[in-house]
Amino acid sequence: MAKNNAVNDFIESVKSGTDGLVAVSVVEVASGMTLGAYSDGSLDPDVASAYNVEVVKAKLKAIKALGLKESIDDILITLSSQYHLINLNEDGSYMIYLAAHKDKANLAILRNTLKQGMSTL
Repeated sequence: MAKNNAVNDFIESVKSGTDGLVAVSVVEVASGMTLGAYSDGSLDPDVASAYNVEVVKAKLKAIKALGLKESIDDILITLSSQYHLINLNEDGSYMIYLAAHKDKANLAILRNTLKQGMSTL
């Protein structure tokens, strides 16, 4: 995985370039360890990351149990006022978690931000 500077640079770019950002974090899936994070203060990104790692692990187990030869591109959870997106790297060892206000953020741009971010980490 990328050096801490790459993680910090990615988080800074998301902070400055994402309308409606609530939180963003880069997480190691196996341990649930947050490598870098930001929040506007409305949620704890470490707690959110830990729980969303469990979402990823559950989906990976389901894919395996179904015998699918698939990987996760991203996971979208739509709340009443927020989007929560999870993007994994190719081998599923790291994820980016991002939460943003639905009324301020553009979902297509959020997804693109995560894909570009994963390619730079």
